[in-house]
Amino acid sequence: MPEANTPVFRRAVIALSGSAIDAGIVRLALEVTRHTHAELIAVHVVELDWTQPLDADVAERSEEAQRVLDAAEGIAELMHGKLESVLVQARDVGAAIVDEAAAREADLLILGLPYRTRFGGDFAIGRAVPYALKNAPCAVWVVREPMGEESR
Repeated sequence: MPEANTPVFRRAVIALSGSAIDAGIVRLALEVTRHTHAELIAVHVVELDWTQPLDADVAERSEEAQRVLDAAEGIAELMHGKLESVLVQARDVGAAIVDEAAAREADLLILGLPYRTRFGGDFAIGRAVPYALKNAPCAVWVVREPMGEESR
């Protein structure tokens, strides 16, 4: 049973990017919701540029996206958990993830943040995380992967 101060989530959306942090956030979500049997939805967004229609067949990228979702399902199975996987095509990853969380009435959105630096060494947070933090209708957890050896 969760402790008295532990938030209880009924439905969580897990935003998968295809990076190494995905496995960690799937495990975290499964662990946090183990006792409450919350519904978990793993979402991977294939971003389309403005020259492509939203219903474009991006088979090459969809195969990679399906591998990302299959990996998340595999982790859930190993941990004796369950999650639904969803593939979304959109113009903007952050907006698509927030829209999915809102449409699903999620009370938690979990995003992974790879540790990246830009040219010049500044830490790069990207666009999806700030968008989610500003616009998500639910709690947002951002999990940053550890720094690589070259960054320390």
